[in-house]
Amino acid sequence: MNERVAKLREQSVTAIPHISIERAELVTEAYQRYAGKVSIPVLRALTFQYLMENKEICINEGELIVGERGPAPQSTPTYPELCCHTMEDLQIMNDREKISFKVSDAVRKVHEEKIMPYWSGKSIRDLLFDQMTSQWKDCYEAGIFTEFMEQRAPGHTVLDGKIYTKGFLDFKKDIEKALETIDYYNDSEAYKKQEQLKAMLICCDAIITYARRHGNKALELAKKEMNPERKRELEEIASVCSHVPANPPRNFREAVQMYWFVHLGVITELNTWDSFCPGRLDQHLYPFYKKEVAEGTLSAEKAKEILECFWVKVNNQPAPPKVGITLEESGTYTDFCNINIGGVKADGSDGVNEVSYLLLDVIKDMKILQPSTNVQISKKNPDRFVIKAAEVIRQGMGFPSVFNADAVIQELLRQGKSLVDARCGGTSGCVEVGAFGKEAYILTGYLNLVKILEITLHNGIDPRTGKKIGIETGDPRDFQSLERLIDAFKRQLHHFVEIKVRGNNIIEKLYAEYMPSPFMSVIIDDCIQNAKDYNAGGARYNSRYIQGVGIGSITDCLSSIQYHIFDKNNLSMERMLAALKADFDGYEKERQLFLNKTPKYGNDDDYADEIMLEIFNAFYEEVNGRPTVTGGTYRIEMLPTTCHVYFGAVVGATPDGRKAGIPLSEGISPVQGADKHGPTAVIKSASKMDHLRTGGTLLNQKFTPSVVRGEDGLVKVKDLIRAYFKLDGHHIQLNIVDGNILRDAQKNPEKYKNLIVRVAGYSDYFNNLNKGLQDEIIARTEHMSF
Repeated sequence: MNERVAKLREQSVTAIPHISIERAELVTEAYQRYAGKVSIPVLRALTFQYLMENKEICINEGELIVGERGPAPQSTPTYPELCCHTMEDLQIMNDREKISFKVSDAVRKVHEEKIMPYWSGKSIRDLLFDQMTSQWKDCYEAGIFTEFMEQRAPGHTVLDGKIYTKGFLDFKKDIEKALETIDYYNDSEAYKKQEQLKAMLICCDAIITYARRHGNKALELAKKEMNPERKRELEEIASVCSHVPANPPRNFREAVQMYWFVHLGVITELNTWDSFCPGRLDQHLYPFYKKEVAEGTLSAEKAKEILECFWVKVNNQPAPPKVGITLEESGTYTDFCNINIGGVKADGSDGVNEVSYLLLDVIKDMKILQPSTNVQISKKNPDRFVIKAAEVIRQGMGFPSVFNADAVIQELLRQGKSLVDARCGGTSGCVEVGAFGKEAYILTGYLNLVKILEITLHNGIDPRTGKKIGIETGDPRDFQSLERLIDAFKRQLHHFVEIKVRGNNIIEKLYAEYMPSPFMSVIIDDCIQNAKDYNAGGARYNSRYIQGVGIGSITDCLSSIQYHIFDKNNLSMERMLAALKADFDGYEKERQLFLNKTPKYGNDDDYADEIMLEIFNAFYEEVNGRPTVTGGTYRIEMLPTTCHVYFGAVVGATPDGRKAGIPLSEGISPVQGADKHGPTAVIKSASKMDHLRTGGTLLNQKFTPSVVRGEDGLVKVKDLIRAYFKLDGHHIQLNIVDGNILRDAQKNPEKYKNLIVRVAGYSDYFNNLNKGLQDEIIARTEHMSF
């Protein structure tokens, strides 16, 4: 990177994340001015307008791409309309050792005197918990499931290419045309449609105003600037901001700035989970790059500099602060802005281009947490591209993650997307598939499969609390076969999914009614055409995901029961339950049987893998195809973020030999240390699951750096990826790290401030992780060969 980028990067990585009260103040002022006087969609639009007109404009020294979510880098706003933090929450955020956000006395004062008095009892979080049944709350508190929307808004939204060919003045014309078609005489929804479209119009003007304020600021700075080169740059910034986002971009730099203004608009309107993503950035930017390079107005070096400046902008925006269970399920600063690279074009041909390679170089050089990146690997892509990605992965940062573009297309087609929309879609967040620019695909929370088995083994009782939260499915001591136990598990699974979905329906209606997102609705097909908000089902496609956690752990648990109790008869159900109750204290012999004398998932052993498949199918059949209250459909995914650590903390000892409180398996990876026969056996086990029926699966593998050295090492990585994807695997991530270094980093964190590791569907600084998560990563099998 050049000197400019190095300085901006240093500013970004050394800035201390802190709470900004600016957004909360402005939102509160807007609601005090407009609430009760206008419709809710217009209220949300006027609030967005008030933010765009009044939030502080920040242009950092030397930057080429401008705009911050807060008043400065790493300055993080709060969203009191969604979650009004308590004073205790602020203290915890400030004081906690990991993932802390510094909170000044001035911020505390405003929050206590202005924000809390208005929002306490009115936030979505307050409304949500008020409307939940005691049954739902018991399950939530027990760790049966989590709820994504209790502190953050619906998200996992990815943009397509429309903003590179249309400006917001063009979007206004589309909205005005839609207004003209409303049938006020025969359509009972006419008023709602009118108010939604009016709200969208307000938002279009607001984002244009926001950009022009940056242009005015740049001109002010230019007048004072003594350095002629920087003066020229500031004048160019002003020119760019006067053109986009009002109009479509004319060149590469304007295209990047166009996206960034849209990104800031989305994450300022609401704190979408997870962030907002540019989608296929290489394919979107390539026409601008190709044209300008041919004309001699842009070099590869200048394009790389612009992209690296963009990288810094994304890294300046940590995820909004989380507390309680939501922090436990996703304990990271990362906001999950995920960039897709490669894949195929709309016509199905190879989508890799020069910008694809340029982006890989940027990832390799920048070495920062955000944005997240992934490569979409298709059979149509050249091996050169896969090997180039492997070179970057070999750096050990966990970037980029790797996806099977051909499988993703099949997954989307099975969900009912058109072929073109499927080809132009991809993945975001951790591993989730969606039709970019056309779908609201919203994660609703994690489901603890292992906890449900624990409830089953206790006939509906949670042994941790003594509460009866499940149904009576029989005393497991009376079960004569594994089939009988699995049948009881399926009945418990149905019971808990019913509770989860009932709660989701309430939450979905709350957001549809009280928290529309008219700005985001402008840029997602077909919200304008339907005159319906993104949060109310206005998008072309609407999916809701429930994410299953612990498939490796539950498989090994059931394998132990089948093998030792029903097949070998060397253990009774009574004694196993006693061992679990005692956390194996006094039952070490039994624990060793479970750990070392049991068929395990991840070793290409059908004994265990067939059990995995039965649990996977049960989860799929229970969830997939259920309708949502706003016209969407439920799907499943298999991923944990960091929730496998939290879920493990609420589960007692288990029949796979795991002691109470230890993390569960993550994603579809084997239990940590259980895979003994190398990475090929792992991918063969994992591929027995039908990935094409999911919306995403997550497989992590850890390798020692020596395994991937040299050209031969890169070819091996390429071959492993190609082999797994030939088996229809969805995702694989290679963590290239020495376990000895991780253990030393635990003891001497000051020596490893820049050590980045792959956690689950994202990477993070090792020092940011709590000890439980650090231990879990260290415990993963470290493959020393292919």
